[in-house]
Amino acid sequence: MKALVAVKRVVDYNVKVRAKADGS
Repeated sequence: MKALVAVKRVVDYNVKVRAKADGS
C-alpha cells in the first residue's frame, strides 16, 4: 500500500512538471 502511494505521488509530480513545461 505504501509503495502504491509513493508511486502515485511520483507520477502526480511528473505530470505537474510536464504540464508546467508544456504551459511555458
